[in-house]
Amino acid sequence: MNKPELNLVSNAPPGTSRWQPAAIDGARIALIGADQTAPILPNFDLWDSWPLAHEDGRTVVTGGRQYWFFLSAPRFPDPGLRHNAAKIRLASLGVDGWKDHGDCLPDELSPGSREWAGSAVLHDDGTHVTLFFTAAGRRDDGHSFEQRLIAVRGVLTAEGPGGWSSCSEVVRPDGHRYFVADEAEGTPGMIKAFRDPAWLRDPATGTGHLLFTASAGWSDAAFNGVIGLATLQNDGSWQLADPLVEAVGVNNELERPHVLVRDGRYYLFWSTQRRTFDPSGPSGPNGLYAMVADRLAGPYKPVNGNSLVAGNPDAEPTQGYSWWVTGEGEVWSFVDHWGMRSRSFDAHPELLRGQFGGTPAPIFQLAFAGDNVTIA
Repeated sequence: MNKPELNLVSNAPPGTSRWQPAAIDGARIALIGADQTAPILPNFDLWDSWPLAHEDGRTVVTGGRQYWFFLSAPRFPDPGLRHNAAKIRLASLGVDGWKDHGDCLPDELSPGSREWAGSAVLHDDGTHVTLFFTAAGRRDDGHSFEQRLIAVRGVLTAEGPGGWSSCSEVVRPDGHRYFVADEAEGTPGMIKAFRDPAWLRDPATGTGHLLFTASAGWSDAAFNGVIGLATLQNDGSWQLADPLVEAVGVNNELERPHVLVRDGRYYLFWSTQRRTFDPSGPSGPNGLYAMVADRLAGPYKPVNGNSLVAGNPDAEPTQGYSWWVTGEGEVWSFVDHWGMRSRSFDAHPELLRGQFGGTPAPIFQLAFAGDNVTIA
């Protein structure tokens, strides 16, 4: 039985900012057309993506190429099955277009039954790379929704990042601040979370951090998403810190959180969907959301008054998802179910495959001005 809402809020760690928006509306992303949905890897669906980035967040360009990591799966008749077969795939982008570099990690190296989203950083020595990702389930124990934050070290060569070493678990949920996400079964959008590790080197302190998607350990509410934080210690270990933002009673999934520091301000971005808002309260579109603070620890307040940076257009509410803001302020995402024209899957089951993009969506640029973040 859920605790009273007042109790749910008061039990949050005292330094955690609360996301409790009123009416949510704002800028919308342009409609995606058929000419923008051609797959860059025709035999695979690609979705969540992130670049190899410098420690300060700038996208790495080496040999004239950017290196991008994608979640990938074969093109199943039902694209929803992709989550059960997800592997990280590496591709690079240069003036000659995209080049496929295959699965990022050898099968025997990955500790989960699936690989979910993360981040990748080229350290300041210019050679060593750390890939952070989510191991979903366990390789030898069948399918589950257990989620673990994993780090694997590699090196950057002329052929891109590779030479990956053994994987290690970064940090574990404590069950108090962060729910232990180890459910055997679940429904998309409603599973509990401990995933999506995103690197940040705080320019104010020089300390390394990971942000991640999590669920409140102090609340048994159905909608209890939080944005978590872990901090790199001098001995190379990671230590859990209090959540930065909580949305207990508001939203279940604040996915793929990451921070972009501009002009001394900390812009905390995440993606969420209308279906993961508590139906008893306000909801917003599938879109990119953000809060802003003067320091990493907060307190955070909504950008643009209600946190919405860019939402899918009302005419195509599912056309894109999983937005990632690069250090250059570019926004990447993937083409989800586009061109639906209000048609339903029940009436048109062929649209499950036919209107799923599974490829990078058109990129757009953000403009930053104090508490406001807008599409440039």
